[in-house]
Amino acid sequence: MSAGKWCPLIRKDCVEHKCAFYTHVQGHNPNTGQPVDEWACSIQFLPMLLIENSQQQRGTGAAVESFRNEMVKANQSNINILEAAANMFSASQADVRVIENNQQKSISDSINTNTNIGDNQ
Repeated sequence: MSAGKWCPLIRKDCVEHKCAFYTHVQGHNPNTGQPVDEWACSIQFLPMLLIENSQQQRGTGAAVESFRNEMVKANQSNINILEAAANMFSASQADVRVIENNQQKSISDSINTNTNIGDNQ
């Protein structure tokens, strides 16, 4: 038996196109970068495909981490904007209260003054 022709699944020579595992693969070998365009048993391609899968997962992981970092920056920016807006709102509310309190004090003083004037007459 020649190397590469023996099928461990059926325990005889490969039947090639009659077998469901016989597959055409096109692409690039992740180890060498060389183009791949061949028919062979899918089980034979497993090591190469697993390596390619791992490389793709690492790329996806890096992209997700980068996206996460951008979202953290954007969320922090939003938090800063909302805090600034809340501080501005709180400050304007405090100014209104101070003005209202001063006006109430002035009105109370006027009433008291007028009442005192009326008491003297």
